[in-house]
Amino acid sequence: MRTEHDSIGPIEVPTAALWGAQTQRSLLNFSITEDCMPIELIHALAKIKKAAATVNAHLKVIDKKKRDLIVNAASEIANGLHDEQFPLKVWQTGSGTQTNMNINEVISNLASKASGEPLGSHRPVHPNDHVNRSQSTNDTFPAAIHIAAVEGITTKLLPELECLIEAFNQKSNEWEAIVKIGRTHLQDAVPITLGQETSAWKEQLSTAYLRIEAALTELYPLPLGGTAIGTGLNAPHQFDLEITAEISRLTNLPFKSAQNKFAIMASHDGLVNAMSQLRLLAIALLKIVNDLRLLSCGPRAGLAELELPENEPGSSIMPGKINPTQCEAMAMVCTQVMGLDAAVAMGGSGGHLQMNAYKPLIAFNLLHSIELLHDASRSCRTSMVEGIKPNRSKIQKDLDESLMLVTALTPTIGYEKASEIAQLAHKQKVSLREAALSLGYVSKVDFDRIVDPSSMTSPTR
Repeated sequence: MRTEHDSIGPIEVPTAALWGAQTQRSLLNFSITEDCMPIELIHALAKIKKAAATVNAHLKVIDKKKRDLIVNAASEIANGLHDEQFPLKVWQTGSGTQTNMNINEVISNLASKASGEPLGSHRPVHPNDHVNRSQSTNDTFPAAIHIAAVEGITTKLLPELECLIEAFNQKSNEWEAIVKIGRTHLQDAVPITLGQETSAWKEQLSTAYLRIEAALTELYPLPLGGTAIGTGLNAPHQFDLEITAEISRLTNLPFKSAQNKFAIMASHDGLVNAMSQLRLLAIALLKIVNDLRLLSCGPRAGLAELELPENEPGSSIMPGKINPTQCEAMAMVCTQVMGLDAAVAMGGSGGHLQMNAYKPLIAFNLLHSIELLHDASRSCRTSMVEGIKPNRSKIQKDLDESLMLVTALTPTIGYEKASEIAQLAHKQKVSLREAALSLGYVSKVDFDRIVDPSSMTSPTR
């Protein structure tokens, strides 16, 4: 162990650790589960520290030597070279101060190592005076959430969602000519093509994609330069504009300085909105996988219109049983995301005056949801959607036996007579055609012309 100091006094820190006194205190005081701060957030904070050092040097509040030491250390952190040096839990101070100091201390000690100074010496770079110069946890931590969320959404979630949309689009085109029976209230309805049914899933996901994309516009403004409460105390003139321009350059994303930093630091409505769009994506995905497991249920005592890929045995006691496991995994992920959204909404509404003290919770749930939805979408696509096959014989059998085809006769013979045909066919277990002819409500020629399932799927064309 080595002895480090902070404003409270001395504390023992593991000799090999690159963190310092404030990180060690947090480790001791907040040993709450194994939920560590998301590493994506750490990498985003490192980019902020790198950009801050560059701008601080340009504005002549730190020298170029300190700038280079901070930039080099922050670059290593952002590239994942020191991930093990960030052990703090999510469940800590609501501002995220201890995580901000964790990265400040690690950068300071990396600078000490590079300069041949002992760890904990704070020479030649001090964690507060130099690494944290022109900043506060209150502006850097929410900015890091914005950066990590935008990067996760744009580089991971949206590209994978696009692949899933295309997979459903291909199935929709492939199945466009397969006429099947539709269902409302889980009861037989008029015909639809399997392609039309699949196009609804594709459109749900396409709309969810656009909603998430639109939510990003609220995350591009960053509160950096607002320091403690939004006034910019201790930050040099133009720091806010220059650091956001530098971060935009580093990330190749259109971040900009928030016009009103008070709003983004005191509340996190943009993050709550982004989380709500992830919830809507989860709602869409849950509806889709529920449809898929209904349409594939069987194989002999269910609808069995779709055949899902057989990924693994489904039972430890029933030989040959196969279950819709990708649907079930996705359903659990979606349910979890909905729960995380509720927590984010409560956290977002829980701020007081100039600061919201739920920042780590919001960050953890938002970034975890991005990861969950990305991974589940990829698994669902590659292990299920791309391999789904239609059971054409079962689809045709159900279509041929449907009573709701009688709907096409309604404009010709009226609702009551059409209903009488359907009821007779059902009671006597005969076809609609036989029932219609026995009642004399329509001729053979007219019945065959009117009751055409294929034409019923696009009656206005």
